[in-house]
Amino acid sequence: MEAWIQQLLTWLALPQFGLSTVFIVALISATLLPLGSEPAVAGLLHLNPDLFWQAILVATAGNTLGGAISWWTGALARTAWYKARSLRKVGLDLADPSQPPAPPNKQSRHQRMARIWLRKFGAKACLLSWLPIVGDPLCAVAGWLRLPFWPCVFYMAVGKFLRYLVMTATILHFWPS
Repeated sequence: MEAWIQQLLTWLALPQFGLSTVFIVALISATLLPLGSEPAVAGLLHLNPDLFWQAILVATAGNTLGGAISWWTGALARTAWYKARSLRKVGLDLADPSQPPAPPNKQSRHQRMARIWLRKFGAKACLLSWLPIVGDPLCAVAGWLRLPFWPCVFYMAVGKFLRYLVMTATILHFWPS
């Protein structure tokens, strides 16, 4: 077991930059924090072009794990929101118990359309989790709507893998070593 762990660490590490850095950057960039991981992947591949497939797979794994974290964030936010809402219905406001209950929130037309669209396509909508700006919140909304976790993760992984493959190949084509 110890030899396997040492081999894994050796595989993930390079002298200054490595696949572990790509994994962490990809994971963080898949949460709701604004960070792009493609430059880290391209930078690693400029330093070591032999790691093309490893970099794509590690970045996909990190980004997919970040999407799964966003899914769970959405699911847990829903649970907390419904709990707070039920307390408000009985007249208990967590922020200020002396205040009357808040009126129900009305959804905009766009919010209603997004919910209908997500419910219609289900977990397959997570295939679009690679999109800039809307992809990361899409994972959180999938969790909020309690779309099935593992199918969502599968579609996230497929979309993110294809994005890394196309984006990295394009960057390397137009910006060769």
